[in-house]
Amino acid sequence: MKLSILMPVYNEEARLPEALKQALNVEYPCEIEMVVVDDGSRDRTREILDRADDPRLRVVLHERNQGKGAAIKTAVAHATGDYLIILDADLEYDPQDIPRLLAPVLDGRATVVYGNRTFGGHSSFSFWYVMGNKGVTTAANVLFNCYIGDLETCFKLMPLDLYRALQIRSKGFGMEAEVTGKLLRNGYRPYELPISYRARTREEGKKITWKDGVEALWILLRERVRRPLPAAAGR
Repeated sequence: MKLSILMPVYNEEARLPEALKQALNVEYPCEIEMVVVDDGSRDRTREILDRADDPRLRVVLHERNQGKGAAIKTAVAHATGDYLIILDADLEYDPQDIPRLLAPVLDGRATVVYGNRTFGGHSSFSFWYVMGNKGVTTAANVLFNCYIGDLETCFKLMPLDLYRALQIRSKGFGMEAEVTGKLLRNGYRPYELPISYRARTREEGKKITWKDGVEALWILLRERVRRPLPAAAGR
């Protein structure tokens, strides 16, 4: 199996070098490639990527900022793996968790795996951020009669062809809700495993806001009333 690690990047010059180092230094149980999309950064992000030297690394450039969902769409178009996982460049997630997320796929127990964050005083930058995440996740559980623990997690592991079949159109952070809503609507129930997490603050570059939470609720409602996609129908 080959895993495509997709990294959307926007103005991350302070954290990108360490994010690349951490991700590429993990001992993965399979072949990997890393597809990094610079989403129109205005800082030194592109310069850092130009200097990166690893045969597993592929860099794609957006001339203007289009949003996380658009960056992932571009990364998916360039990916060549069997499976994909999304890894932000903000150091909130630990790539050392990725081999554990791969385990239930490699032994045949799961098709889709989510990394479930456990929020605590050291791992969340605000009460309202955690409550917003729980509210959106609860809405998904009610609408689709399921029980998942963390809809907004960045760590979503699934077959590359399945992600393409979902036809994700959200250009911003709404892609997280759209991916989950479409998976649930098409019969996929993510296998969840606990992961480590440390949220950064607004001062450190946190970008998601309450408006993204409102958009996520609307997307979940929209996906609930739509018919399953034949190409993505699963179990």
